[in-house]
Formats: sequence, structure tokens, C-alpha cells
Amino acid sequence: MPVTHPYSDITFTARDGLRLHVRHYPAQNKSHQNRRPVLCLPGLTRNGRDFTDLALALSSRPGEERDVFTFDYRGRGLSEFDTNWRNYNVPAEAFDVLDFITMRHLNGAAIVGTSRGGLIAMVMAALQPTVMGPVVLNDIGPVIERSGLARISAYVGRIPVPGTWPEAAKLVKDMNKRAFPAVPDSSWDKVARQWFNERNGRPAPGFDLKIGNTLSVLDGPMPAMWNQFACLKRHPLLVLRGEHSDILSAATVEDMRRRTPVFYDHLIKGEGHAPLLADAVTIGVIAGFLDSCDRDQFEQLRHSA
Repeated sequence: MPVTHPYSDITFTARDGLRLHVRHYPAQNKSHQNRRPVLCLPGLTRNGRDFTDLALALSSRPGEERDVFTFDYRGRGLSEFDTNWRNYNVPAEAFDVLDFITMRHLNGAAIVGTSRGGLIAMVMAALQPTVMGPVVLNDIGPVIERSGLARISAYVGRIPVPGTWPEAAKLVKDMNKRAFPAVPDSSWDKVARQWFNERNGRPAPGFDLKIGNTLSVLDGPMPAMWNQFACLKRHPLLVLRGEHSDILSAATVEDMRRRTPVFYDHLIKGEGHAPLLADAVTIGVIAGFLDSCDRDQFEQLRHSA
């Protein structure tokens, strides 16, 4: 009997000819197709598989189903690698996402951006301010903490590819358990299968190792992106922060709150950078935020803010 999936795979061509991959989780109840779609943007070396739990929940939530799209940037997941590693940058990736939005007529879609995906959302708001709807920033803000950036720079492109899936699960657990004490041991196999691609039944690199070059050329801390963040003022905003995050500080969240007319935040207990968006509480918070935006409650709040 053929295997059926609750999603379909989309391949589209970027403006420079690269073939990119997006996964579509259609709303299971077609009568709710009028609900705002969601476009999920992953972290630096991650891919759309990170959003599997969230996408399944949002596309099948009884009475509140919506289309969900999860994006693989160039050089990640099932998208083609770029022959020029210098194209692995936020502006180029933002244009790829904008092209996909245009191709699929997704203007007004909600954006869920994890880490790098949140930076891309800020740049998209600066480039084309009317293209997006509400925004969820998952453990990212205009200021990136140096300790977290140094940690990421130390391992990107340097992790050996495990020979088996049990080895992959152990590797991912060993790297993350201290910052993710709330994640049960049984979940690390699933996380490993998000991190790594599969080839001939074995783990394979889930991203182009040359992405590490983009971090090695950084000279000091990343500049703050408050100007780009300011472009999100027209969008309802939900900020998620991992309790043990070394990328997004509590102080930066408070500064974001002061600068944003319509702002909500949620602390994810027992997780670090970046939260997995797999626990029922966090998924419920995101779903409730999106449902409120669909009901135009945030539009009224914005005008009264």
C-alpha cells in the first residue's frame, strides 16, 4: 500500500536558477481555506523539517485549519547547494522567500521565523512592507548575544556526520541536553532526523558545510538590526524566547516590547536556542495568536496603540 503524507513537496526555481524546496501542509478542512496561510522560515543551518509538529497542528486544528508552508533555504534540506557560498546571506535568502510568496500568491501570509528566519522576516519587512501579515519571532531579535554567536560559529560545518541514526540521536542529545532539559530522551531521534538528510537509509549532511565560511568572515559581533526591526511595527508580533537562550536576552525582549505597538511574548521553559516548537503549550500560543490576527483583533489594537 503506498505511503501517504499530510504534505506535498514543492520545487521552484530561484531567480539565479537554483532549485529550492518547500513543503506544503494543506488545511485539512477545505472550508477553512480563507484562514491566513503560514510560511515557516528555519534557522541558519536548519530546514523546514524543524516545523513538522507545528505545521501538522496548524493544518489540522479542528475548525481553525490553515495552509502551512515550510521553507528550505538554498544549501539546506532538500534545496540545491549554491556553487558560490557567499550567496548564503540574509538578503539573498530573503529574496528567495519573497519570490516564493509571489509565485504562490501568499501576500499577507503569517511568518514564523526561527533564528535566521526571524532576521529574514525583518529584512523582508524592510524590502516589501506589505507582503507579510503577523510575525512570530522564535528566539531572535535585533541584538544577537555574542556568547551564542560564538557557540554557533564553533560547530557550524565542523560536526561529523554520524554513521547511523542512533549515533545521530546521541550526538544531537549530547550537544543540546544541557540547554534543553525539558526535552525527553525519546525526542532526540526525531530532532536528529530534522538536522540531517537521509541517504541510503543513513544520515547525510543537512546543509552545505560551506555555510560555515559565512561565519568565519565575521569581524566581531553582528551589528544590531533595530532599523530593520522597526519595519515590523505595522505587523502584530509574537516573540518566543527559550528560557536558556544564549542568542536572545530577556533585556532585548523588553526593549523590543517598548518599540512595538502590538507585542506579545512567551517564555518556553526548559529549552534553549532555538526552541523546537513541538510542545503543546507553545503550539497553542502560536495558534491562538494567529487566530486572533484572523479575527482582526490586532488591527483594532494597533489603531488604538
